[in-house]
Amino acid sequence: MNAELIVVNGPLAGTRFPLGRGEIVAGRAPNGNIVLAEPEVGWRHCQIRPHGDRFVIRDLRSSSGTYVNGMRSAERWLEDRDQIGIGKTILMFRSGEAGTEPAPVTAAETKPVLLAACSMVFLFRALAAAVNDEQRQMLQDQVLRLVSDLIPQHDGLLLLGSSCSELLDRYADTSTNHETDFAPSLTRVCEEGAFEDAENGIIGVPLYVSGVLAGALLVHLVSRQSSAVTAHLETLTAIASLASVGFEANQEVEALKAENALLQEQIAVNTGIVGNSPPIRRLLELVDRVAPRDTTVMLTGESGTGKELIARALHHKSPRSERPFVAVNCAALTETLFESELFGHEKGAFTGAISQKKGRFERAQGGTIFLDEVGELAPSLQAKILRVLQQREFERVGGTQAYPLDIRVIVATNRDLSEDVRQGKFREDLYHRLNVVSLESPPLRDRKEDLPLLAHYFLQRAAERCKRHVQGLSREAEEILMQYAWPGNVRELENAMERAVVLGVSEWVLPEDLPETLLDAAPREMGAKYHSSVGQAKREAILEAYVQAKGDYKQAARLLGLHPNYLLRLVRNLSLREEINRALSNRDPMT
Repeated sequence: MNAELIVVNGPLAGTRFPLGRGEIVAGRAPNGNIVLAEPEVGWRHCQIRPHGDRFVIRDLRSSSGTYVNGMRSAERWLEDRDQIGIGKTILMFRSGEAGTEPAPVTAAETKPVLLAACSMVFLFRALAAAVNDEQRQMLQDQVLRLVSDLIPQHDGLLLLGSSCSELLDRYADTSTNHETDFAPSLTRVCEEGAFEDAENGIIGVPLYVSGVLAGALLVHLVSRQSSAVTAHLETLTAIASLASVGFEANQEVEALKAENALLQEQIAVNTGIVGNSPPIRRLLELVDRVAPRDTTVMLTGESGTGKELIARALHHKSPRSERPFVAVNCAALTETLFESELFGHEKGAFTGAISQKKGRFERAQGGTIFLDEVGELAPSLQAKILRVLQQREFERVGGTQAYPLDIRVIVATNRDLSEDVRQGKFREDLYHRLNVVSLESPPLRDRKEDLPLLAHYFLQRAAERCKRHVQGLSREAEEILMQYAWPGNVRELENAMERAVVLGVSEWVLPEDLPETLLDAAPREMGAKYHSSVGQAKREAILEAYVQAKGDYKQAARLLGLHPNYLLRLVRNLSLREEINRALSNRDPMT
């Protein structure tokens, strides 16, 4: 029998590859001898070549490595029954030498072995992901039962740990459950790697994850014959290879989960949609339903309600999320520059066109273009936009070549376009082309439940930029926010919170830190209650402090325990300057 490789685990399980006098290359390359279509496998992963009557395997600088009997190997001689790990595929080397060939492996005999191998991989994956000791012990017992089906034994031990001391500590906690004293053998596994102790009938192998110690597997054999011990050790090393595959697969899954969670968090932060009120929940549900569908969306709502944030959320949650998102403010572009900005121009197309320029549509190719304030487009520009949307192609200014366009269009407006259509200010055909799916961004006054959450969000953002620590809103300030109508919507709230951070001096946002428009709009009874309490407590304390400090506001601030700038703002907001001057002029000059 000639030497060969038998796939015992992986997509090609059961396949045989004969080894002749030439070299064999395994990897993802389609012209290789062993083609393994797994993402973790290198293009040319490893090479097996003959050398006299033997074979040597060499890793071709792959990123994930080539494993022989669970050990990552750069180059190594192959022995009969060696287990070669390439990605998730396990191959067994059969040397074909006289006296080493066992009875032919039939399909009926191979199938249970392959099923056991698959079970091993799944069990080790589950073991690596176990969240508590009870679950971990149950899975370890199942692995040991599978091992006992393959290797006749008196006792078996499976431990997980990243160091010898940790493995010995865990063994000490479970040593009463074993008839065999595995402590000396466990030390040998950590120090020597795979070993066999024919005298005592014990074999052991370390378990690795990406070349790092992750555990140990030991077996107390029934037979102590040298040949049987060696054969069982080879089987145990194959199981260790499967353990590495299972552990690393779980590691990859956990890494992908962490990456996905991070990306989801980044998407949430980037979209900036904050709130849990019923209008926002309904809007986000519609975004989730519409985003995967490659259709044109019209966003309506008052100015400052976050229509661009909704557009970005639609893009991030769509299949085009990896491609560009290009925003265009239609109201900010002049009619003469609009066509060049959107469609680009060729060199020399007009005076000043010194080089070729790509337009916004071309830069958004494959992604999403967001046309904000689309209702401000002049009639002549509306016709050009309509043609591009209908034909799905465009020409640069000064050019003759038509370029195909693969983009998703999202538009936004704070105007009533249907009314503009009736008045002839907006083309009806363009309106129907854009108004395929319509989403309305609710005004802030209709989602008052979100005000505290939004205010805290904007406070933290402003505090980070201004390098200030702000705890949050005082009760009085929050009441004023809740009573205000917010005609400028979320944008006005963001500006108010930034102002409070810049001008405030305490850790809490107080009413006097808010814009005057909010204080003036507060209900009279609320303002009366607040100003009354301030007039009775703060006024008297401030006047007394100024008198004691003989008009020195810094000394008065120290007496009150306030920042001097904050005291000056209180004096200004409470109109106390004249009262302070009178108090200072009436004080006894001898005091």
